[in-house]
Amino acid sequence: MRILLVEDDAEQLEPLHAALWQAGHIVDGVEDGETAQWLLSQKEYDLLILDWMLPQVSGLELCRQYRQAGKTAPVLMLTAKDTTPDKVAGLDAGADDYLVKPTDVIELLARVRALGRRSPVWQGDTLYIADLKLNLASLTVERGQTAVELPPREFHLLEYFLRHPQQVLTRDQIEQALWEWGTEPESNAVTALVRRLRLRLQSIGAANWIETVYGMGYRLKPPNKVLSYLDGTGA
Repeated sequence: MRILLVEDDAEQLEPLHAALWQAGHIVDGVEDGETAQWLLSQKEYDLLILDWMLPQVSGLELCRQYRQAGKTAPVLMLTAKDTTPDKVAGLDAGADDYLVKPTDVIELLARVRALGRRSPVWQGDTLYIADLKLNLASLTVERGQTAVELPPREFHLLEYFLRHPQQVLTRDQIEQALWEWGTEPESNAVTALVRRLRLRLQSIGAANWIETVYGMGYRLKPPNKVLSYLDGTGA
């Protein structure tokens, strides 16, 4: 999932960002409400994690504005306000869940998984193409009896391919989808990332599934002989 994490305390933002990244999410992390407002006007997110108390614009107001704009992605509020009236105010503003600070990372990740299942883009914990399976919980790709664990960035790329099967994806599209706000990938970053993913897929006999479409980009497409075998028309 692509997550917007808004937390004004850098000492809390950094470990939460790192934990979400290691769990396989793409995270735009910011420290103030105004920057979050701008990002919400520019990008689509699968989940929002908002600190209640923020500079300029509060997390509560961000949530309210987000819902008034007709956006439906789940919202998790982080706050030290733990009284019943505070919780009611957050839920009435459109929040889906509420986590009292200081934040326990394990509980946060569990709530993120639960809220992810409410996201309109959720397709289950496993994505498939032909006989290749990507496990979103364990960041592993499987084919046959072999499973390979993927580093987060390579996992993100394969997930992006699987959510756009047999579609040609340009380098710009991949950069926009996989790199966080505020980061600037090097000019050859996508090429290098595709090369690394192909090497990972080599161990399960799927390195050639990622096609280079010259002048356009890349496409994940199982070879015809694999598809023929699976549908019973091949040898």
